[in-house]
Amino acid sequence: MKRTMRKLLAILTVVAVAVTFTAPPVLAGPGDAVIDDASADAMIADLVFLRPMGLVAIVCGSIAFVVSLPFSALGGNVGEAADKLVVDPTKFTFLRPLGHIEGYYEGHPAVRAPVPGRGGESRPAPA
Repeated sequence: MKRTMRKLLAILTVVAVAVTFTAPPVLAGPGDAVIDDASADAMIADLVFLRPMGLVAIVCGSIAFVVSLPFSALGGNVGEAADKLVVDPTKFTFLRPLGHIEGYYEGHPAVRAPVPGRGGESRPAPA
């Protein structure tokens, strides 16, 4: 039993790392501009901690969505439950630029805070 769990954990770790490294470039569209104002520390923290935790949030949210599906269907809010439990963590994990943490709360890309030294203008997050 312990061997099986260790193997499963090792496989999930390898898959999480592989997806983390390959998903952002794959999901970038032809017109997507790269905004290069994230620090190296933010990128490392994002890569090592937030992206894997995002994958965990996707799995847990998907399980919670399936469990809550009968109740959501009765309440008429299946779409809202799917957005909050599955779509938002997926967007947070795969669609935001590496190292860009501010302005992304509850999975919604918001207007980022002004970047110091750039005239104080805010730029909307890429969709």
